[in-house]
Amino acid sequence: MKHISILVPEGDTSLSNLEATHKMFTMANGHLERTGQCPLFDVHLVGQTKESQISNGIFSIKPDLTINEVDHTDLIIIPAIHGDIRTVLKLNQAFVPWIIDQYQKGSEVASLCIGAFLLAQTGLLDGKNCATHWLMTREFREMYPDINLVDDKIITDQQGVYTSGGAYSSLNLNLYLIEKFVGRDMAVLSSKIFEIDINRHSQSPFIIFKGQKDHDDDVVKKAQEYLETHYAEKVIMDELCERFAVSRRTFERRFKKATTNTVVEYMQRIRVEAAKRDLEIGKKNVTEVMYNTGYNDAKAFREVFKKHVGISPLEYRQKYMRGYAEQNHS
Repeated sequence: MKHISILVPEGDTSLSNLEATHKMFTMANGHLERTGQCPLFDVHLVGQTKESQISNGIFSIKPDLTINEVDHTDLIIIPAIHGDIRTVLKLNQAFVPWIIDQYQKGSEVASLCIGAFLLAQTGLLDGKNCATHWLMTREFREMYPDINLVDDKIITDQQGVYTSGGAYSSLNLNLYLIEKFVGRDMAVLSSKIFEIDINRHSQSPFIIFKGQKDHDDDVVKKAQEYLETHYAEKVIMDELCERFAVSRRTFERRFKKATTNTVVEYMQRIRVEAAKRDLEIGKKNVTEVMYNTGYNDAKAFREVFKKHVGISPLEYRQKYMRGYAEQNHS
């Protein structure tokens, strides 16, 4: 039987992560027992103490074990943590050496959503890929430059260390772990019971690009503002550099350093975000949206859009256009 430790961090933590994860693994046990098989998971809520933990001043959670009582566990699951991230990490520092020790003993470790910050504190993610909520990518990169953050991924899996994308993407990681430990049939059954899309692999459709202006390079900020105003026009790099009185080589270097994107990538993301807004409103068809955002080639527009969003413009329009659900489900 696999011992599973679902951590209960101090401070404001994700109750939905805790409840759904606990329920999905215990549900798998229940199905195994009903079909004459032995339950596979020994699931526990594990805290730094057994004192009730308060989440957002409303709900309380009581761990049934402390880290001092768990000598060995097979899987550690870290839920999302909320609030000022540095303060929350200090409150939960005692988990860090315990997680490292358990991993060295053979345990696997999974983080859900922004629980990746606590996992990152252990150093176990250094040099590895990591997913987290797209809203926290800037802070994560600043704090953990040695970790390869993959913005679009729902799940990463490297050397017994797992991470998931934002919010309810954690359900997909839970399914992934159930499939790994029990099998595909159980994962499919779980996906049907909890109504989770088992084939979702990207959080790209949910990412909202708002520019990257949290830096001190005024020239780059002015360039960003110019690009965001003139995204539907053809931008010539030499003219852009001349406008801001800086050499092309220097400008491209400074732009990439400040925004983590090249000028071309930034322009693509601005145009795609504008296209997403137009597609959501639904007053223009895909071709009109293409021209409205500065593209003249349908193939190029579709490829750039899918690169950043994970689905085609038409699929995005059908999924998010206002009133589409009512029109097709009434």
